[in-house]
Amino acid sequence: MISFQKPAPTFRDHARAGFTLIEVVVALALIAVALTAIGSLMATTIRGTRSLDQHLSLAETTRAIEAALPSRDQLAEGSTSGEMAGHRWRIDVLPFRASFVDPRLPSPWVPQTVVITVRAPDGPVLQISTVRLQRRPEQ
Repeated sequence: MISFQKPAPTFRDHARAGFTLIEVVVALALIAVALTAIGSLMATTIRGTRSLDQHLSLAETTRAIEAALPSRDQLAEGSTSGEMAGHRWRIDVLPFRASFVDPRLPSPWVPQTVVITVRAPDGPVLQISTVRLQRRPEQ
């Protein structure tokens, strides 16, 4: 019977068995670049989520203020302000100005511009402008 034996390992075989220092440094550099990209992506996502949450809070507060506006007969020209859920708000009621509206025409309605401005506690502002009809005062 013939037996085959492996030759004894030499110094060259041991040198080729592992990673070189340069390979390890390159691998660590690639891992660092990948982790930096992932961290940057997560930071951007967190900022975007915070911005959306803030905008949603402003929009909800603005809608609540708009829904609580007084009736047409009670809404007078001028300004009203207050605070709701930590948000400062202001309502400006102004005459509606447009080239296609003739105030001399006999109409039972007078258009008014209603501007609702809401400021969040940390600074951002949301402003909504709308037109509301009010009964013309009897003359």
